[in-house]
Amino acid sequence: MATSETQTRNGDYVDAGGLNTYYEVNGAGDPLLLLHGGFCPAETFDGLTLGLAEAYRVYLPERRGHGRTPDADGPITFEIMAQDTIAFMDALDIRDAHLVGWSDGAVVALHVALLRPDLVRKLVLIGAALNHDGLPAQVREMLTAGMTPEILPPFLRQLYANVSPDGPEHFEVVFDKLTATWATEPNFALSELERLSAPTLFMLGDGDMVTVEHAAAVQRAISDAQLAVVPGASHGLPMDKPEFVSRLVVDFLAEDH
Repeated sequence: MATSETQTRNGDYVDAGGLNTYYEVNGAGDPLLLLHGGFCPAETFDGLTLGLAEAYRVYLPERRGHGRTPDADGPITFEIMAQDTIAFMDALDIRDAHLVGWSDGAVVALHVALLRPDLVRKLVLIGAALNHDGLPAQVREMLTAGMTPEILPPFLRQLYANVSPDGPEHFEVVFDKLTATWATEPNFALSELERLSAPTLFMLGDGDMVTVEHAAAVQRAISDAQLAVVPGASHGLPMDKPEFVSRLVVDFLAEDH
């Protein structure tokens, strides 16, 4: 994973529904949107982007309050981030794309697929509980007890300080907004997944912040879904094993459905 603040990025900005959204594009082929996790800028996906760009044109937008995209007034909810993502796709005229999301990005991807199924060809959801029942007991307890920035890996705060247009001191503002959302969301009922028309791969590590039981229930609830449980992997699966994850994703996207 590249974390150097001097690294040259292949990035640009686009007005997506009034939000000056930073994004990167790599590779050629059918469009694929790569949606990062909470507090995770584009750098955290460098290894995964490299593998996916061998087969697809990979778009990596940074959401509001993340990376190089500024925060905006008001809360940061999953539906707001999904609407931002739809606006980004509309701004660049991206249609019939594969959506690959990790953690918060997976929840955003699911919202997009349910709100605008015309935009989504296939869906890959990595390391995301779709409601709080899918979280391990210790994670639910942490949400109940309240969270402080110290729960995050320190390098995420450093990356934010390196690139955020809002300045390092704005980190706590974004943290408060996101943790307020995490306290009650996501809150999908599994019955809602019956409306999902996109073939879906649900992926997690066997030591993830999602229970395997929840993952199996999600797979059963979606009419066309596959489940991958990666042994010896944590919630950091796409960063820890990017080559393995990209191979699973590329194989799934290449299948006829």
